[in-house]
Parts: sequence; structure tokens; C-alpha cells
Amino acid sequence: MSPLITAGYRLQLNEIPYGPPPSVREALSAALASANRYPEFLPQRLPRLIAERLGCAPDRIVVGAGATGVIMHIVQEFGSGAAEVVMATPTFDGFPILTTMAGGRPVAVPLTESGRQDLAALAAAVTERTRLIVVCRPHNPTGTMVPAAEFEDFLHEIPAAVTVVLDEAYVDFVARADRIDVLALLERHPNLLVLRTFSKAYGLAALRVGYALGAPELIERIARWQLPFGMTGLAEVAVRACYEAEHEIEARVALLGEHRDHLTGGLRGLGLSVPDSYANFSYLTLPGPEADRVATALAGADIHVKSYPTGIRITVGDRAATDAVLATVRSTVQ
Repeated sequence: MSPLITAGYRLQLNEIPYGPPPSVREALSAALASANRYPEFLPQRLPRLIAERLGCAPDRIVVGAGATGVIMHIVQEFGSGAAEVVMATPTFDGFPILTTMAGGRPVAVPLTESGRQDLAALAAAVTERTRLIVVCRPHNPTGTMVPAAEFEDFLHEIPAAVTVVLDEAYVDFVARADRIDVLALLERHPNLLVLRTFSKAYGLAALRVGYALGAPELIERIARWQLPFGMTGLAEVAVRACYEAEHEIEARVALLGEHRDHLTGGLRGLGLSVPDSYANFSYLTLPGPEADRVATALAGADIHVKSYPTGIRITVGDRAATDAVLATVRSTVQ
């Protein structure tokens, strides 16, 4: 589906259904008065801001045009020249697409039957040509989550020369008790990069702000690919304002969690298979022909979702969107 869709329910890109909080909108509006001025040649203030928030040194942070922009720089540095990049399939589309663009070779490892990333199979897929390996937590598109202890065991199996990317694009939807202490983990595993974005929980998808957190040596190598003047002047303003609006954003995340549980429970109530999701979407597991039939019915109701060979990913919208999805699916499967 086109990303320019505006009618109906736009549930295919994992956007949140709310615009920025009022205080963030006010900060952005005020910043437009300086739109005639270039941003920093290479971003320094934004990495410092994020580092201060996380409690680490700024040389551990590199920013980019959304998580996708950071991924592009990562694969340019580590995944080019026919290098292998090991990842699950399906996964976030950006990983195989950008790896191919950079001249690397995606190595796809199927998910388990329960929709989880197969860490043992990912580790076994590493060869002497492997330079990158990707794990999503939570996973996109299934919403499943690798336990923290299993992930660290996995890191011990990966050669130090292979860079591991932990994609935490949806970490803000994960309960704090289930999150990984990534700063401590990075101290033990300097070949790890943690990827995050402000496009999801923070609602800044249109501003394209993402970052990676890692050892200074890795961050320096990624940063050399940054485009001069490549980060907008609004990025720092928006991130600072979002940090100051933390309570509003946390309340929205909690509400979306309730809508996600309602969507998942409603689909299961129809006798359908949906794994527990720790993100802002639910994954309706269906074989290809059935998935095509349900996706066609949803499209006919002006509900736009993302289809995969094993099912359908449905972004959590507001209550009206959830009710529309459930009504359409109910009429299709019963």
C-alpha cells in the first residue's frame, strides 16, 4: 500500500495514531522561525542530548534519518562488498533492502513456528563472510520478544569480529521489567550495536530521527557515512520537547497497550492464532491463501495492513480502528 494513504485506517506502517503532544507541537512551531538557517554540519548537539538522557558518553551515540537512515550507514560500513548480513525472515524490510543496496548479501533465517527468531539458527548461519547479524527485540512483524538471558547467551556464541545489531525500535512499548540494560550489556559485548527510533512511541515518524548506541570505535566508523547537514534543525527541538513531555508519551503508550490487548484478544476470540505482542501491532498468523483473503477484505473496508507469507501485521490504532478491524475479520472468517 502507498505510504501516502490518508483515507480509512492506516495500519500498515506501525505509526501511532496520535500527533505530537501539544507542548511538542508548540516547540516545533516556534522552531520554524529559524527554518532559513542550516542545521549543524554534522550533528553534535542531538547525540549529546540523547547521551545525557541515557547516561552515557556522547561518543557512544550516532544519529540518522530515522532508524532506517542509521541502518543504511551501518550496512555501508559493515555489510558492503558482498559481506553477509544474517537476519530472520520475515523481518523489518529495511534490513534486506538496505543490505542489498550497500552491496551486501542478506542471509535469511526462518522464524520458528511460534513466530520467534531462532537464535540457534541465526548463530549457525554465521560464516567467515558474515559481518553483521540482526536481532529485533521486539520482533517486527510478529511482536514476539527474545528473553534477555537468551539474547546474552546468543552474544557469547557470535565471533567478536561480527557486529550484532539489536533493533529496539519498539522498546518503549516493552514493560520496564522486561527491558535489557543495554549499557551494561555493551560493556560486556563491544561488538553490539543497539538501534532505536523516535518514529514509534514518540510519534516523530515524519521528522526522521533515529540513533544507534555502541562502543565509540563502532560509532566512529558509522558516523563517517553521515550526510553533511543531513539531520533537520527540528530533530533536536522535537527530541528535547518529547523528553520533557515524558508523562504524556508514557500515558499514550499505556493506552496503546490496552488497544493492542483488545485487538489481540478479539482476534483470538474468533479462533485465530495471534502471538503475544510486545510492540504496537498484532500479528495475525494465517497461511498464505487465508491471509490474502483476510487482507483483501480489510482493504475493501479501507483498512490498510501489511501482509507477509505467514500472516498479517496490524498496527494498533485507536479504539475505532480496532473495532473496524475486528468487525471486518469477523465477517470474513465466520
